[in-house]
Amino acid sequence: MIELKHVSKTFESKHQQVVALNDVSLQVNKGEIFGVIGYSGAGKSTLVRCVNFLEKPSSGQVIVNGKDLGQMTVEQLRAARQNIGMIFQGFNLLKTATVYDNIAIPLKLTGVPADQIKEKVEKYLAIVGLSDKKAVFPNQLSGGQKQRVAIARALSHEPEVLLSDEATSALDPETTDSILSLLLKINRELGITILLITHEMHVIQKICDRVAVMENGQIIEQGHVIDIYTHPENTTTEKFVSSIFPSDIPIEIITELEKQGPIIQLTFVGPSADQPALSMLSKQFDIHTNILSGNIVQLKDQPFGKLIAHIKGAKVETDKALNYLREQGVQVSEVKHNG
Repeated sequence: MIELKHVSKTFESKHQQVVALNDVSLQVNKGEIFGVIGYSGAGKSTLVRCVNFLEKPSSGQVIVNGKDLGQMTVEQLRAARQNIGMIFQGFNLLKTATVYDNIAIPLKLTGVPADQIKEKVEKYLAIVGLSDKKAVFPNQLSGGQKQRVAIARALSHEPEVLLSDEATSALDPETTDSILSLLLKINRELGITILLITHEMHVIQKICDRVAVMENGQIIEQGHVIDIYTHPENTTTEKFVSSIFPSDIPIEIITELEKQGPIIQLTFVGPSADQPALSMLSKQFDIHTNILSGNIVQLKDQPFGKLIAHIKGAKVETDKALNYLREQGVQVSEVKHNG
């Protein structure tokens, strides 16, 4: 559905060149939610703006629904953009227009007949849950409601692709979750392919199928969300995953506990996250367990958790316990200090 082939983007100024994207390639499949995550300045916003040619790449190809945007005339590109909806962090609503008109005006400008405009506006306001707000103005809405209007406006052209440029970063956690649930609903019920960018791992975790991690204008890692969570290969990726699973245990504690038995990290994926595997150890083996830190989160389609625990006991018993955990589908690795 979306394919970027060796895309680069350089911004020129009098004194320097700024490379925002450097040989970026990725593919977003039809019907999936694909996330791009990175810290500020990683090149995320430039990337998503290249997908609809709000920023024209310096080199490379952008192909949407089988069509190369770089080979289009101005008129062809304008028509192609109607198939690519976009929502922004700042909502971009007309302050002096009602909710209804914020959605209707762009439709009028593209020549949609009046009877169809009314039908589309009411349909998509219902989808985003704002049918009762069509006569109010943006300053009478909360941040979450403004973003819902912006989503309805983006959907009104009935695009096959929806781009989200940090659409939840200005919202509080509860409102963020409601907007993410709405995007997931839109993806599942309307079949719209979504490409979103964010700096929050929570966004990726909640609704994305696959993710790409960006740094310094490049994609440094990409894959299915569960694979990135389970086996992050890059330091930056590890930092993002660790933000969901904080485990800063003082070195002094690790050093002391290691004398009495191993400190282990347990990774639970899917069904294993629902099993009381750790609590069974003390019943089956001559050991004691102590959870030092951990968390279990719900990914889009399955639970995922990490625990750091200390197992106290004789080596023969702790070895048996670790083998038992592995047999239950739990990934086990030993935590050691570097001193």
